[in-house]
Amino acid sequence: MRRTAILLLLIQFFIPVESKAEENKKNIAEIFNELAAHPFHPLNDGNSMTVDKTLKKDGIADLNNTDWEVRTVAVRDLVREGKKQTAEIKKGLFHPSLYVRQVAAKALGILRATDAITELEEVVKNDSIAVVRSQAVIALGQMESRQSLSLLKKSAKEDPSKDVRHQCELAIYQIENQMGVTQKNLKAWQALDESTFETVKTGDVAPVFNLEDTDGKTWQLSSFNNKKWVALIWVFADWCPVCHGEFHDLIEMKEEFENEGVQVFTLEMHDMYRGRVMVGKELEPEYWFAEASYKEAYTKKIWWPHLLDRAGAYGAQFGADPMAFAVHAEYINRPTTVIIDPEGIVRFVYPGTFWGDRPTIDETLEMIKNEQFDFEHPKRLTKQ
Repeated sequence: MRRTAILLLLIQFFIPVESKAEENKKNIAEIFNELAAHPFHPLNDGNSMTVDKTLKKDGIADLNNTDWEVRTVAVRDLVREGKKQTAEIKKGLFHPSLYVRQVAAKALGILRATDAITELEEVVKNDSIAVVRSQAVIALGQMESRQSLSLLKKSAKEDPSKDVRHQCELAIYQIENQMGVTQKNLKAWQALDESTFETVKTGDVAPVFNLEDTDGKTWQLSSFNNKKWVALIWVFADWCPVCHGEFHDLIEMKEEFENEGVQVFTLEMHDMYRGRVMVGKELEPEYWFAEASYKEAYTKKIWWPHLLDRAGAYGAQFGADPMAFAVHAEYINRPTTVIIDPEGIVRFVYPGTFWGDRPTIDETLEMIKNEQFDFEHPKRLTKQ
């Protein structure tokens, strides 16, 4: 009798929890509808940068804006649905909302959903929005779609957007060298927890990380407790000229950082292949902003680890936007710098308001040297 009562109690306890989880679960159509209904800040006329709808300037002034969280969680939810729902996710590639089309393409790439190759090729050929075409190209590269090589080579020459042409160049190399999306990237997206977003503030104990660098070595924040200051600098990706400028500054200031006992990490919210391109360990793309080769210099002179913050899971805790899509049609408007003292306390968290809004490398070092963390960029966007 007692065993029966216990069993009934357990049934009453667990069944509502399961039912509630099922009740809160969204289907693919609901995810798309929520994306389409969200009042995103728009792209500029060239589809090359997010524009603050109030200020009419590149970037987003309001740091409480939820655009990035909505997109990120939508990708996570689609990825969690997995390949069993590919047919439904593919419908998003032809949705009236560019945000739905973009998010659908991103999820399909992460899933390595090769049954979507034909539809993604249609997007590359016909979509009117460059950033959506770019995301479809990225997905084909992640899938190592050899059947798409001729299309990608054609688009690399003929697409009117330099952003798309650049992504074609990267995808062609990725396919030819069989460096597609990894299971680690998939698992990072599946595990992404929005309850951790923007939870770390100045004065908090820094959350631990175990992140790979571009050689596959794992780094742990705890290794530097009671030893060094740590500077975390999130960069967009290889196509960002500002990021390359910061890399050059770091190369030149190696001795100064070492003398001050500072461990620098740059972090990128991409998988292994894209991270390796950033540090010159794969192809050297034809950058429109570069006058000279950087590959040789990077290979020999980068002295700090470049970490893979897959799915942006670590950076999201500080408010760094993990949703990079394509060249400067990026939705990253929060170029984030974080400084952690030797005791493991966060002393500085600075999410920017646009691509050029954060301390320079020199200013970052000066803050650490003087232990003064009141920096504000002179061109920081201000919410009206």
